[in-house]
Amino acid sequence: MRMTKMNQMTMKTSEAASVNSTEIRELKKLAAEGEGLQLEFKRKAEYPEKIVRELIAFANTEGGTLLIGIDDDGSIPGVKYPEEEAHVVSESLKKYCRPDLIYKESFIAIAENRFVVRFDIPPSGRRPHYLVIDKDTKQSFVREKDMSIKASPEMEEIVRRSKQKRDIRFTFGDEEKKLMEYLHEHKSITMQAYQKLSGLNRFKSRRKLILLVLANVLKITATKKGDLYSRT
Repeated sequence: MRMTKMNQMTMKTSEAASVNSTEIRELKKLAAEGEGLQLEFKRKAEYPEKIVRELIAFANTEGGTLLIGIDDDGSIPGVKYPEEEAHVVSESLKKYCRPDLIYKESFIAIAENRFVVRFDIPPSGRRPHYLVIDKDTKQSFVREKDMSIKASPEMEEIVRRSKQKRDIRFTFGDEEKKLMEYLHEHKSITMQAYQKLSGLNRFKSRRKLILLVLANVLKITATKKGDLYSRT
Protein backbone atom coordinates (compact mmCIF):
# COMPACT_ATOMS: atom_id res chain seq x y z
CA MET A 1 0.00 0.00 0.00
CA ARG A 2 1.33 3.44 -0.89
CA MET A 3 -0.10 6.75 0.19
CA THR A 4 1.23 9.92 -1.40
CA LYS A 5 0.30 13.53 -1.06
CA MET A 6 1.61 16.20 -3.39
CA ASN A 7 1.24 19.95 -3.35
CA GLN A 8 -1.38 21.37 -5.66
CA MET A 9 1.28 22.70 -8.03
CA THR A 10 1.82 21.84 -11.66
CA MET A 11 4.23 19.03 -12.37
CA LYS A 12 5.91 21.28 -14.94
CA THR A 13 8.47 22.95 -12.71
CA SER A 14 9.50 25.41 -15.39
CA GLU A 15 6.54 27.39 -14.12
CA ALA A 16 7.11 29.40 -10.96
CA ALA A 17 5.65 28.06 -7.72
CA SER A 18 4.56 30.18 -4.80
CA VAL A 19 6.87 30.16 -1.80
CA ASN A 20 5.20 29.53 1.56
CA SER A 21 7.09 31.39 4.30
CA THR A 22 5.82 29.04 7.02
CA GLU A 23 7.07 26.00 5.13
CA ILE A 24 10.42 27.70 4.56
CA ARG A 25 10.84 28.45 8.28
CA GLU A 26 10.05 24.85 9.19
CA LEU A 27 12.48 23.60 6.54
CA LYS A 28 15.29 25.84 7.81
CA LYS A 29 14.62 24.66 11.36
CA LEU A 30 14.92 21.02 10.27
CA ALA A 31 18.10 21.75 8.31
CA ALA A 32 19.62 23.46 11.36
CA GLU A 33 18.83 20.43 13.55
CA GLY A 34 20.97 18.19 11.39
CA GLU A 35 20.50 14.53 10.62
CA GLY A 36 19.37 12.32 13.47
CA LEU A 37 17.16 9.44 14.53
CA GLN A 38 14.17 10.71 12.53
CA LEU A 39 15.77 12.99 9.95
CA GLU A 40 17.90 12.34 6.86
CA PHE A 41 19.17 14.71 4.12
CA LYS A 42 19.97 13.91 0.51
CA ARG A 43 21.30 16.37 -2.08
CA LYS A 44 19.65 14.45 -4.92
CA ALA A 45 17.95 11.10 -5.42
CA GLU A 46 21.22 9.42 -6.34
CA TYR A 47 21.93 5.83 -5.30
CA PRO A 48 18.21 4.97 -4.93
CA GLU A 49 18.93 1.69 -3.12
CA LYS A 50 20.53 3.70 -0.30
CA ILE A 51 17.49 5.98 -0.12
CA VAL A 52 15.19 2.95 0.13
CA ARG A 53 17.42 1.68 2.94
CA GLU A 54 16.92 4.94 4.87
CA LEU A 55 13.14 4.82 4.41
CA ILE A 56 13.01 1.18 5.51
CA ALA A 57 15.04 2.03 8.63
CA PHE A 58 12.59 4.81 9.51
CA ALA A 59 9.57 2.53 9.01
CA ASN A 60 11.17 -0.21 11.14
CA THR A 61 12.05 2.16 14.00
CA GLU A 62 10.21 5.33 15.02
CA GLY A 63 9.36 6.80 11.63
CA GLY A 64 11.10 9.81 10.15
CA THR A 65 11.51 12.41 7.42
CA LEU A 66 13.79 12.30 4.38
CA LEU A 67 14.46 15.60 2.59
CA ILE A 68 15.87 15.68 -0.94
CA GLY A 69 17.49 18.99 -1.86
CA ILE A 70 19.43 19.54 1.37
CA ASP A 71 23.17 18.97 1.78
CA ASP A 72 24.75 17.21 4.77
CA ASP A 73 25.97 20.60 6.04
CA GLY A 74 22.37 21.86 6.26
CA SER A 75 22.49 24.15 3.23
CA ILE A 76 19.35 24.10 1.07
CA PRO A 77 20.17 24.28 -2.65
CA GLY A 78 16.98 22.45 -3.58
CA VAL A 79 16.33 20.63 -6.84
CA LYS A 80 14.94 21.96 -10.11
CA TYR A 81 12.79 18.98 -11.09
CA PRO A 82 11.17 17.56 -7.94
CA GLU A 83 8.87 15.23 -9.84
CA GLU A 84 11.88 13.44 -11.31
CA GLU A 85 13.52 13.04 -7.90
CA ALA A 86 10.27 11.76 -6.40
CA HIS A 87 9.72 9.38 -9.30
CA VAL A 88 13.15 7.79 -8.76
CA VAL A 89 12.34 7.18 -5.10
CA SER A 90 8.79 5.87 -5.65
CA GLU A 91 9.92 3.48 -8.40
CA SER A 92 12.82 2.27 -6.27
CA LEU A 93 10.45 1.56 -3.38
CA LYS A 94 8.24 -0.49 -5.70
CA LYS A 95 11.26 -2.40 -6.94
CA TYR A 96 13.25 -2.97 -3.76
CA CYS A 97 11.02 -2.66 -0.67
CA ARG A 98 8.98 -5.55 0.74
CA PRO A 99 6.37 -5.33 2.06
CA ASP A 100 5.26 -1.99 0.60
CA LEU A 101 5.46 0.87 3.07
CA ILE A 102 3.16 3.84 3.55
CA TYR A 103 4.61 7.31 3.08
CA LYS A 104 3.57 10.88 2.38
CA GLU A 105 5.31 12.78 -0.39
CA SER A 106 5.27 16.57 -0.81
CA PHE A 107 7.12 19.33 -2.68
CA ILE A 108 8.23 22.49 -0.92
CA ALA A 109 9.02 25.52 -3.09
CA ILE A 110 12.06 27.39 -1.73
CA ALA A 111 12.51 29.79 -4.67
CA GLU A 112 11.32 30.21 -8.22
CA ASN A 113 11.84 26.79 -9.84
CA ARG A 114 13.74 25.35 -6.82
CA PHE A 115 12.18 22.77 -4.53
CA VAL A 116 12.78 20.34 -1.67
CA VAL A 117 11.13 16.93 -1.89
CA ARG A 118 9.88 15.67 1.45
CA PHE A 119 9.07 12.07 2.37
CA ASP A 120 7.38 11.43 5.74
CA ILE A 121 7.37 7.81 6.90
CA PRO A 122 5.38 6.70 9.97
CA PRO A 123 6.48 3.77 12.12
CA SER A 124 5.03 0.81 10.26
CA GLY A 125 2.44 -1.65 11.44
CA ARG A 126 3.81 -4.09 8.85
CA ARG A 127 7.41 -4.07 10.03
CA PRO A 128 9.98 -5.35 9.49
CA HIS A 129 10.40 -4.10 5.93
CA TYR A 130 13.21 -5.45 3.77
CA LEU A 131 15.48 -4.23 1.00
CA VAL A 132 15.16 -6.99 -1.59
CA ILE A 133 17.81 -6.83 -4.32
CA ASP A 134 17.08 -10.29 -5.73
CA LYS A 135 15.47 -13.53 -4.58
CA ASP A 136 18.61 -14.48 -2.64
CA THR A 137 19.41 -11.10 -1.07
CA LYS A 138 17.10 -9.64 1.58
CA GLN A 139 18.21 -7.17 4.26
CA SER A 140 16.40 -5.19 6.92
CA PHE A 141 17.55 -1.95 8.55
CA VAL A 142 16.89 0.05 11.70
CA ARG A 143 17.69 3.63 12.62
CA GLU A 144 20.23 4.40 15.34
CA LYS A 145 21.07 8.09 15.86
CA ASP A 146 21.86 9.41 12.37
CA MET A 147 22.65 6.04 10.81
CA SER A 148 20.66 3.27 9.16
CA ILE A 149 22.17 -0.02 10.29
CA LYS A 150 21.59 -3.54 9.02
CA ALA A 151 19.36 -5.39 11.48
CA SER A 152 20.56 -8.61 13.06
CA PRO A 153 18.20 -11.63 13.20
CA GLU A 154 17.57 -10.76 16.87
CA MET A 155 16.73 -7.17 15.99
CA GLU A 156 14.41 -8.32 13.20
CA GLU A 157 12.49 -10.53 15.63
CA ILE A 158 12.25 -7.71 18.18
CA VAL A 159 11.02 -5.31 15.49
CA ARG A 160 8.45 -7.87 14.33
CA ARG A 161 7.15 -8.72 17.78
CA SER A 162 7.26 -5.18 19.19
CA LYS A 163 4.29 -4.16 17.02
CA GLN A 164 2.13 -6.61 18.99
CA LYS A 165 0.63 -4.93 22.05
CA ARG A 166 0.66 -7.66 24.66
CA ASP A 167 2.32 -8.41 27.98
CA ILE A 168 5.60 -10.32 27.88
CA ARG A 169 6.20 -12.83 30.66
CA PHE A 170 9.51 -14.40 31.60
CA THR A 171 11.08 -16.21 34.55
CA PHE A 172 13.74 -14.28 36.48
CA GLY A 173 16.23 -17.02 37.21
CA ASP A 174 19.97 -17.40 37.81
CA GLU A 175 20.90 -16.44 34.25
CA GLU A 176 18.89 -13.22 34.43
CA LYS A 177 20.39 -12.45 37.84
CA LYS A 178 23.91 -12.87 36.46
CA LEU A 179 23.04 -10.56 33.60
CA MET A 180 21.69 -7.81 35.86
CA GLU A 181 24.76 -8.04 38.09
CA TYR A 182 27.01 -7.79 35.05
CA LEU A 183 25.13 -4.75 33.72
CA HIS A 184 25.39 -3.11 37.12
CA GLU A 185 29.15 -3.06 36.59
CA HIS A 186 29.26 -2.68 32.81
CA LYS A 187 27.41 -0.42 30.39
CA SER A 188 26.32 -3.13 27.95
CA ILE A 189 26.80 -6.72 26.85
CA THR A 190 26.87 -8.56 23.52
CA MET A 191 25.08 -11.79 22.69
CA GLN A 192 28.38 -13.67 22.66
CA ALA A 193 29.43 -12.26 26.05
CA TYR A 194 26.06 -13.16 27.60
CA GLN A 195 26.29 -16.69 26.21
CA LYS A 196 29.68 -17.08 27.89
CA LEU A 197 28.46 -15.44 31.12
CA SER A 198 25.32 -17.55 31.42
CA GLY A 199 26.68 -20.83 30.12
CA LEU A 200 23.62 -21.17 27.88
CA ASN A 201 23.72 -22.16 24.24
CA ARG A 202 23.09 -19.53 21.57
CA PHE A 203 19.42 -20.43 21.10
CA LYS A 204 18.56 -20.04 24.80
CA SER A 205 20.74 -16.91 25.21
CA ARG A 206 19.06 -15.34 22.19
CA ARG A 207 15.57 -16.17 23.47
CA LYS A 208 16.23 -14.72 26.92
CA LEU A 209 17.69 -11.46 25.60
CA ILE A 210 14.83 -10.98 23.13
CA LEU A 211 12.22 -11.54 25.85
CA LEU A 212 13.96 -9.08 28.18
CA VAL A 213 13.99 -6.42 25.46
CA LEU A 214 10.31 -7.00 24.64
CA ALA A 215 9.51 -6.80 28.38
CA ASN A 216 11.33 -3.43 28.49
CA VAL A 217 13.89 -4.72 30.98
CA LEU A 218 16.70 -4.36 28.45
CA LYS A 219 17.35 -2.02 25.55
CA ILE A 220 18.92 -3.23 22.30
CA THR A 221 21.18 -0.88 20.34
CA ALA A 222 22.26 -1.70 16.81
CA THR A 223 25.86 -0.89 15.90
CA LYS A 224 27.97 -1.67 12.84
CA LYS A 225 29.90 -4.17 14.96
CA GLY A 226 26.81 -5.90 16.35
CA ASP A 227 24.00 -5.41 18.86
CA LEU A 228 24.56 -4.17 22.39
CA TYR A 229 22.16 -4.93 25.24
CA SER A 230 21.89 -2.54 28.18
CA ARG A 231 19.53 -1.81 31.09
CA THR A 232 16.60 0.44 30.33
